[in-house]
Amino acid sequence: MKYNQKSWLLLPMRCLLFLGSFFFCSIVTQRKLTEITHWWTLLASAANIVTIIILWMICKRRGISYRELIHYERKQGNLFRGFLFIVIMLLMGMAGMYAAGGLCYGKFPYLAPMMTAPVPLYPALLNILVLPITTTIAEDGLYLGYGVNSFSSKWAAVLVPAFFYALQHSFIPTILDTRFILYRFLSFFPLTIWICYQYYKKKPVSYIMAGHWILNLATTIQIAIMSLLL
Repeated sequence: MKYNQKSWLLLPMRCLLFLGSFFFCSIVTQRKLTEITHWWTLLASAANIVTIIILWMICKRRGISYRELIHYERKQGNLFRGFLFIVIMLLMGMAGMYAAGGLCYGKFPYLAPMMTAPVPLYPALLNILVLPITTTIAEDGLYLGYGVNSFSSKWAAVLVPAFFYALQHSFIPTILDTRFILYRFLSFFPLTIWICYQYYKKKPVSYIMAGHWILNLATTIQIAIMSLLL
């Protein structure tokens, strides 16, 4: 993929999608943003589908497949290295959230309660099937396949996609509170820098996608358990 100085303009797309969808739902339901935070998984899945459609259009226009966009190869690395990579990724994700909670809220460990808040059972079970896979395809396609590969400079290729990769989480869910927005951003920025750097260094994208899927799967399972306890 050749460098295009306008390529980065698509990277804020998901931030706008989340902002727009939460404000729209707030207006339609006549509820405050803080009252619809527990629906974040459904709105995220909808944003994922929109993102996947846009990525499909980009691939079609360029005459490539999604696999070519993300540089996916069926035989990548080995099982042990993949397992070790995923463990490191999971530990970094947890450490980032706990550290951000300590910095922003003075609590350790701290996890935002609305992220695993219960929802009706059927949506909670549907989340387990839909959210992890659509999030992995959408985010890794946009920020890695499209984002990292759009920049010729090493640091731009890593830091620009990583910044927007983390920033989107500041609006999942959308709460107009500076501390919460900063907490969400800091929770993910170290991890997204590491992911983008590993991808730039040609580490198998299958490792990243597997770890990403597991992180989201764990979240949806937590929500389903909480929903069962209603």
